[in-house]
Amino acid sequence: MTAVRRTPSPLLHDYKPIAAPVDRRRRAWPWFAAGFGLPLVALAGLLTMQNAAGTLDEAPVARAVPDSVERALADLYRDAQPFELYPLGATAPAAIAEHHTAPAAVAPPAFHPPLALPPEPVYASIRHTISRGDTLERLFRKHGISLGDLARIAGLPDAGRHLRMLRPGDTLEIRHDDGRLMSLYRELSLTEALLVSRAEEGFRAEMLERPIEIRRRQAYGRIDSSLFESAASAGLPDKLIMNLAGIFAWDIDFVLDIRRSDDYFLLYEEIWQDGRFVTTGEIVAAEFNNNGRTYQAIRFVDPDGNSDYFTPDGRSVRKAFVRAPVDFTRISSSFNPRRRHPILNTIRAHKGVDYAAPQGTPVKAAGDGKVIFRGRKGGYGNTVILQHGGNITTLYAHLSGFAKNAGNGTRVRQGQTIGFVGSTGLATAAHLHYEYRINGVHRNPRTVSLPQADPIRDEYRGAFLAAAEPLLEELNRYKRTQIAAAYVE
Repeated sequence: MTAVRRTPSPLLHDYKPIAAPVDRRRRAWPWFAAGFGLPLVALAGLLTMQNAAGTLDEAPVARAVPDSVERALADLYRDAQPFELYPLGATAPAAIAEHHTAPAAVAPPAFHPPLALPPEPVYASIRHTISRGDTLERLFRKHGISLGDLARIAGLPDAGRHLRMLRPGDTLEIRHDDGRLMSLYRELSLTEALLVSRAEEGFRAEMLERPIEIRRRQAYGRIDSSLFESAASAGLPDKLIMNLAGIFAWDIDFVLDIRRSDDYFLLYEEIWQDGRFVTTGEIVAAEFNNNGRTYQAIRFVDPDGNSDYFTPDGRSVRKAFVRAPVDFTRISSSFNPRRRHPILNTIRAHKGVDYAAPQGTPVKAAGDGKVIFRGRKGGYGNTVILQHGGNITTLYAHLSGFAKNAGNGTRVRQGQTIGFVGSTGLATAAHLHYEYRINGVHRNPRTVSLPQADPIRDEYRGAFLAAAEPLLEELNRYKRTQIAAAYVE
């Protein structure tokens, strides 16, 4: 009977524990580590000798690796295949052959510690706002800064002229090292500054640009009592409203003509610098609705840099004359051919308009003209008479004094100060008596038809109309949104 060969059962039937098998890999580990470590020690020693040789020579020369070391490394790589010491994707022999066909040619780079920049020097800093009577010499003496340095920078061509005249309100920034001037900075304008700094050969001056950013803004105001109160309610600065009144001053008397429910719409500029608001800029486009009449103005700057305001069709919003040549509080006496004189108590024609204003208020020329009389004139007191084109003359009486640059025979521009409100002559209180004459005949200054100023020049008309169209569109779009918002409320 043939014996049946059975596969031994993995199940132990005697259920007795057996001795744990000996892990031969654990016993072999010390020998593996020793075999693995010795070549590394040898390689480290070799590299150390190479580095030492490189440090002794001015130009380190790469040295070939001895054959014995090559063989040790090859054995090491072969035994350590699980550690992937040869390039990925290649077999061990190929990687070893590729890695060792040429001797090492480049020594390890020398170690250079990171360079530390010297600390920025700290100097004493002075920020001074110029007051009336201040001089640089006084400022330098006060803070113990070298007057010799002041003399040197004052002699610089680009700096001297900007340092001799100081304007109250200007700001200087000075840095010095124990009295030794290091730098001086002065803002000359919104877009320009002067910087004087110490250099190896002395001092140097340079003009710095101060870039600005112009942002477009929109505004709306509705009048309940006065123009300025409406501006305050809308959060608008006084400067902006003064500019608005100046644009339409030829058509609207902002003291007497303003009515409740008048309103206005503005496009204007704001000037920003370094992310900070600086000031309100120019009005770009405006509309004023007064007592059922609409006035519009567009600002235009011609290629020569001259700016003015024009109606949408190119007519100047300016007239050759202004209605009121003084900022007044009220009209104390109107044009009246049969008025009773307050002092003489007789019927005596009042051939002009009396504008009550505080003593010393500037009186301005109503239009371009020439001074043909300046002096004392009977009951008029101190008087100025201007001759204008078209055989028109204007008279300004009861002045407290005269402007220095408006002497007899001089030419003056519209808006130029020619005198100051007073009460000289036959006057009971400070006011301006103003007359307007055509060919020697008195006309009512408040109602006479004033001649227009020149329209925009023909060569600029195309450019103006092209610039005005988008501004008017933006202004009208803003106007519609404000009207719609008011209707919803």
